[in-house]
Amino acid sequence: MVESIGVIPARFGSTRFPGKALASLWGKPLVQHVYERVARCRALERVIVATDDERVQKAVESFGGTVQMTSSSHQTGTDRVAEIAKSVSAGLFVNIQGDELFVEPEDLARLVEALRSRPELEMATLRFPLSDPASLADPNVVKVVTDARDMALLFSRSPIPFHVEGKEPEDNSPDRGLPAGLHQIHVGVYAYRRQCLLEFSRQPRGRLEQAENLEQLRALELGIGILVLPATGRPRGINTPEDLAGLKEEDLNP
Repeated sequence: MVESIGVIPARFGSTRFPGKALASLWGKPLVQHVYERVARCRALERVIVATDDERVQKAVESFGGTVQMTSSSHQTGTDRVAEIAKSVSAGLFVNIQGDELFVEPEDLARLVEALRSRPELEMATLRFPLSDPASLADPNVVKVVTDARDMALLFSRSPIPFHVEGKEPEDNSPDRGLPAGLHQIHVGVYAYRRQCLLEFSRQPRGRLEQAENLEQLRALELGIGILVLPATGRPRGINTPEDLAGLKEEDLNP
């Protein structure tokens, strides 16, 4: 049995950016950039694009990638990855959202290693510090709060934790505009054990998930602990056409 597989859920009908997976960037569709970046992770033995659209399927096949068609009824990327897990044998699955253009292959490997070395863990993801005040209020930027063991307490599109004026933490850095280290951005990457992934997909969407439209909240409502490791790079998702238009090649390969 293959030990670890990377899966890139890529649907065509993105609400905020229709056709995002096939949006052209430097002569390649976005999904190809993500695929090639994920394929550099040596901890992943296979990489599969999971889609429900024949246009995405043809694009992936055209650049020699592996693609598998999945149901059009899935509401989240995790549910789409779970469909792959039902037909592909592997101990660990890593879900890399199709717009995570900047995720570091080394960070994906760290997620895999965390689950390999800690049998009590069922799920892991990534975070990095938020320093831009505008991003704190942006609902497209998902925030995460963790406990002292780096386990997730809450994910939200709202600014969390709330910062009371005049209650600056000791490590406050005024030049950054926000208290240093207090606010963390969640990176849309998840590693799961196969059984955890399948159990997740069998459960209905919880109240928190429906309210925020964040699939990871279903895991928290189910009592699944999520380890949140700091990312070594500064990954950021592509949420709108403007995000894509503003990119330069040196941003991807500094």
